[in-house]
Amino acid sequence: MWLFRRKGASGFSSSSTAEQVTNGIDASGLTAIVTGASSGIGLETARVLALHGVHVVMGIRDKSAGEKVKETIVNEIPAAKVDAMELDLSSLASVRKFASEFTSSGRPLNILINNAGVMMPPFELSKDNIELQFATNHLGHFLLTNLLLDTMKKTAHETKREGRIVNVSSESHRRSYKEGIRFDRLNDREGYSRGTAYGQSKLANVLHANELARHLEEDGANVTANSLHPGSDRDQSFPPSWSFSRFCPLHLVDSCLKMFKREPQQPVTWHCIQN
Repeated sequence: MWLFRRKGASGFSSSSTAEQVTNGIDASGLTAIVTGASSGIGLETARVLALHGVHVVMGIRDKSAGEKVKETIVNEIPAAKVDAMELDLSSLASVRKFASEFTSSGRPLNILINNAGVMMPPFELSKDNIELQFATNHLGHFLLTNLLLDTMKKTAHETKREGRIVNVSSESHRRSYKEGIRFDRLNDREGYSRGTAYGQSKLANVLHANELARHLEEDGANVTANSLHPGSDRDQSFPPSWSFSRFCPLHLVDSCLKMFKREPQQPVTWHCIQN
């Protein structure tokens, strides 16, 4: 039982860190792409993977921010193999450019962590005129995965090591629109709900992983695809615009919910390199 920081059958609790759940694992020789690695789950996942010997390629929208993250990781882990590449998941052109540059480098690819995303912004269209959350959280990663899939299959075949694709979804996938994904109304400004649109994009992450996993199994590819709910971040607070804030002070809500939150990097990192 990981609630209240009590250890479960695995020996870990909600307070266990990504380092702790991956302790003793040697992942040297693996190459991973982590999107959205400039902060939060992506940053800690990239750091811990590098700690275990993985060559980490961080896909980050702001290249200068990416270089700072790289410097931070290398300062802590001098032997770390880390690269930062520009990647804006809200732009299909940027996704294509990133994938082209990566594949042209001739690098192998064992792990793809589709983590980057935006959460509950006001209604906005992407550069490709698609609702921003759906464009960034799902479509960008969908295209990226497709463009890198042959490289992952090739790497898995040559190295005899299972490739892993991880879509970082959310429990919010249960709170999509009542009809599921509004394919015919993605850009409906009038019917837009920030939270529900976010849930829609996270539902797309789950469905993408499920269908991709089925195809990979049918093809006999040594690559798996999974989606996961990383858990609620202990450091993440509720935005003041949330409706219940007028009934209960948010600092009290946050304090009460801290006991139900866990370290979100835990399942992401474990899922990538655990045998």
